[in-house]
Amino acid sequence: MFSYGQRRTRGRRRTAVAVLCAVVLGLTAPGARAGEELRPSAPAAGREARQAAAFWTAQRMADARPLDAARHPPSEPGAAPAAAARPQGTLFQGTRLVGTFFGADGPRGTTWHCTGSVIDTKARNIVLTAAHCALNMNADYVFVPKFVKGAAPDRQPYGIFHIQRIFVDPRYVPDRGSATTRKTASDLDTAFARVSANQRGTSLQDAVGGGLTFTRPAGYTHRNVTVVGYPSHRHNTAGRAVKCTVPTKQLRGYRQLSMTCGGYYGGVSGSPWITGYEDDGRTGHVIGDLGGYNGGGNDANADYISYATAFGADAANLLADAVADRTPPADLPPYRGIKGTLPGGAARWRGAALMASGDYTGDRRGDLLVVWSDGGITLHPGDGKGGFLAEKRLLRANSTWTHARALTGGTFTDGDRSGLLVRWSDGEVTLYPGPGPAGLGREIRMAPPGSAWKKAVQFTSGAFGPDGGTGLLVRWADGALTLYPGIGAGGLGTGTRLVAANGTWTKTAALAGGDFDGTAGGDLLVRWADGALDTYTGTSAAGLGTRTRVRGPNALWRHAQALTVGGLRHGGTGNDLVVRWSDGETTLYADTGTKAVGTEHTLVHPGT
Repeated sequence: MFSYGQRRTRGRRRTAVAVLCAVVLGLTAPGARAGEELRPSAPAAGREARQAAAFWTAQRMADARPLDAARHPPSEPGAAPAAAARPQGTLFQGTRLVGTFFGADGPRGTTWHCTGSVIDTKARNIVLTAAHCALNMNADYVFVPKFVKGAAPDRQPYGIFHIQRIFVDPRYVPDRGSATTRKTASDLDTAFARVSANQRGTSLQDAVGGGLTFTRPAGYTHRNVTVVGYPSHRHNTAGRAVKCTVPTKQLRGYRQLSMTCGGYYGGVSGSPWITGYEDDGRTGHVIGDLGGYNGGGNDANADYISYATAFGADAANLLADAVADRTPPADLPPYRGIKGTLPGGAARWRGAALMASGDYTGDRRGDLLVVWSDGGITLHPGDGKGGFLAEKRLLRANSTWTHARALTGGTFTDGDRSGLLVRWSDGEVTLYPGPGPAGLGREIRMAPPGSAWKKAVQFTSGAFGPDGGTGLLVRWADGALTLYPGIGAGGLGTGTRLVAANGTWTKTAALAGGDFDGTAGGDLLVRWADGALDTYTGTSAAGLGTRTRVRGPNALWRHAQALTVGGLRHGGTGNDLVVRWSDGETTLYADTGTKAVGTEHTLVHPGT
């Protein structure tokens, strides 16, 4: 896949050029004292960079041309746009956390290729760029922070760093067709590279003195985002960086940011979009990289619009792979994009008051049932792969269901279909034994209004009953826990007290039953008020089972407003956790276990 605006050069065969030579001694290291040389005893960690420096003379760097051929707007950075007045990028000396790449495999020799930025990680050697840039790189490439044109590698401010390994989401597949970068998968146009030490054996972060913080944005609308990149040689003969601080919005229909600013020609692909930017600062928050739709820009030459992938769970997982130096998994579920596996955006899903999972369509796949804050009810049939089919509206907004206070799904009666148990604000408890796409079906009263069940703050179903049958675990207002092992059409049955009234369990924020240890027994997930998560495996009438800490107290999970567990990805196994967050983002954690939440997949993207 070719980068930003490279439609004229698509399909050209790249010429392989041998690059790496023997180590050349006597190169002055970046930041070294006058006369200090790299001797044969220099750190082995810098050997790759020293070998690359033997090839990358000042002249070769000066002569390099961008592999990502440019869009060609009519004006240079700093000049007034030909169209109506728009922001215009400013050329400057650059910043230590942003640089460019050089390679020797372009159609006409050496190439000046895309933009990268330093990411703050424990690995201390991670560079961010665009996936369509990374797919064009090979083992010859080097990264040069704050590149200075005309300076040899030993005179670059921080040295040069040899590319060791590239990490790209396997679902971002190059396609030479004209619409390749307009597909949904353009949301995945993010890549990370691990780099060697520089010529002196210094790691990337130590050399530049900092790194950008990888940050998942809360939305797409931002007042001040700074985009820094290296435009193409044709429009930037001085080889300087360009920057622009502008507001952003969403590219409709995509999980991408959009900004309007002139001067972002070919070469800027991979540029970081930074909040909290300072010139030559050592920190900042990067929320996306220039790329995505059409390689990061429109076809039109005079609109000055650029795009960036907005970081989400996919990019976070890819970064974790890069830091751990492990190959990204090849069996990821298909990427469905911002149009989402659940209809509507985050603004709508903030109103998802209660959720329940179960097989409500009879196809042995996990489904999701949602009660909204306006009393409406929707059913989202699962596809068995972590996605959902067309939404079914079971009830329109009404005042009755605004009084539902607790909800859980489970097989409470004979048959394979799941039922729905509801506790109302007045203490009434009702069972719907067979809800489905056609509606909720008949209602059975399990406890009358005014009953003690008014103090049932939370409950959840699971395989807590004898022989793995469905049971109901209830947390009462005083912190007591009771297990009802035999729920059915005939009533709630007799409960067994598992925990007496206490102060600890009054601090639970949510309960969810599932099978987290893979034994088909009853397991319990608890989200505490301080954000901590615990699992209790083997919960039954004999006790809560074995407690395992999944997450300690934290600010993030305090925002988990509604959750449910079911077999949404594999059908039968009930260990897929769905969380609706306070901002409306909704997430599936597939294959959640006793010690860790599972692989994260976004069902509703933030800011939509």
